Amino acid sequence: MGGARGVGWVAAGLLLGAGACYCIYRLTRRRRRGDRGLVLRPSQSAEDLTDGSYDDVLNAEQLQKLLYLLESTEDPIIIEKALITLGNNAAFSVNQAIIRELGGIPIVGNKINHSNQSIKEKALNALNNLSVNVENQIKIKIYINQVCEDVFSGPLNSAVQLAGLRLLTNMTVTNDHQHMLHSYITDLFQVLLTGNGNTKVQVLKLLLNLSENPAMTEGLLHAQVDASFLSLYDSHVAKEILLRVLTLFQNINNCLKIEGHLAVQPTFTEGSLFFLLYGEECAQKIRALVDHDDAEVKEKVVTIMPKI
Repeated sequence: MGGARGVGWVAAGLLLGAGACYCIYRLTRRRRRGDRGLVLRPSQSAEDLTDGSYDDVLNAEQLQKLLYLLESTEDPIIIEKALITLGNNAAFSVNQAIIRELGGIPIVGNKINHSNQSIKEKALNALNNLSVNVENQIKIKIYINQVCEDVFSGPLNSAVQLAGLRLLTNMTVTNDHQHMLHSYITDLFQVLLTGNGNTKVQVLKLLLNLSENPAMTEGLLHAQVDASFLSLYDSHVAKEILLRVLTLFQNINNCLKIEGHLAVQPTFTEGSLFFLLYGEECAQKIRALVDHDDAEVKEKVVTIMPKI
């Protein structure tokens, strides 16, 4: 009993020392000064880790103590700081594997159900960094439905919504888990149309991942989308949004050309994305962009023009 309590106190010291935010500037500055890069140091005392100058990647022993702390404490302040520290360390590929092998993914994943929104956000950020590792995605995929529910039922433009969208974007870079979002496509378009600029960009990144996969094309085209979607093709729309909605159109066209795809023509209902993208209003808006001031937008439109 005393041993377990001792580990807890050491882990608490580790947490405070690792800090609430990982300073990338300090890491790069160390490299410019001739440092030999990030070093996996052996376990250090709590005192060493609380002096504010600790900026190395945590090693396996330290990560294990941090995971123990995260699993055993109910203090929301400690939980949040532990998740930040884990998330920052999960940005390094060596630790993505170590945290998985230590059983850390379920420990972090359980925190996305926490009632504290800040803890939920930090858990999603940590899973996002861990999801860069393909092997980790196999374990993280069990949280996709919960993340979707939080993204689409929570406050619009919130930190939790953006963190969830980033995680879903990482989880759909490959085709392996995209099918799990099939029933949420209409919700994605709703958030796209109602969210602010940052939210719009993040949703479009996710939709672009889906649009590159021919297996998702029919689901995208069946999605019920408000007609205001076409306003995203107006010339005054921010470039980072305009280029992405043009690429969305281009990707879907490319997938429709793939041999054997949609061989049996499905029936698309009025109000679906199909009716919007392949209606005359959309064609007119895209043609008008050929005179856009931005060269990248013009180039994209010229590529698309023969397809409309």
